[in-house]
Amino acid sequence: MTFTSASKPVLVRADEAETLQDGATSLITLLADANATNGALTANRATLQKGSPGAPAHFHTRATEMFYVLNGSMRILLDEQILTLSEGDFLTVPPTVPHAFAPAPDSEAEMLVVFTPGMDRFDYYRLLERVYQGEASVQAIRDSSEQFDNHYFESPVWQQELARR
Repeated sequence: MTFTSASKPVLVRADEAETLQDGATSLITLLADANATNGALTANRATLQKGSPGAPAHFHTRATEMFYVLNGSMRILLDEQILTLSEGDFLTVPPTVPHAFAPAPDSEAEMLVVFTPGMDRFDYYRLLERVYQGEASVQAIRDSSEQFDNHYFESPVWQQELARR
């Protein structure tokens, strides 16, 4: 049951959460979008198998993105630096700071991902799934960068890190 008033809690039962496949090696479980939290936050769970490319280098202009590693080990691009986060580690990435993430080599990982203030991102994740399924084009992702505040860019540092698989 999800309450939509700002004065009420938001409860998402695990067996009721929508799960999307945005790639061959990753799942996104939708927890709470901005419309359910009155704009306070958006939250999802990212499940990444070994070898997953994760999220490419990008930044947001309007929200802080937070990562909490639930299990496994993650490598994170933070500006021009590569960090390794392990179970229980927490990271906040302020607006405009370039970042990317993927599981560490030979690791699976799960993360809680939270944006604040909340952004209507669930439709973005659904778009990623449609692209993976061949129902939408990569150009649709590029065209949605302003709408979903997801701005991709080329990062030689991140490409070099991903090549370390």
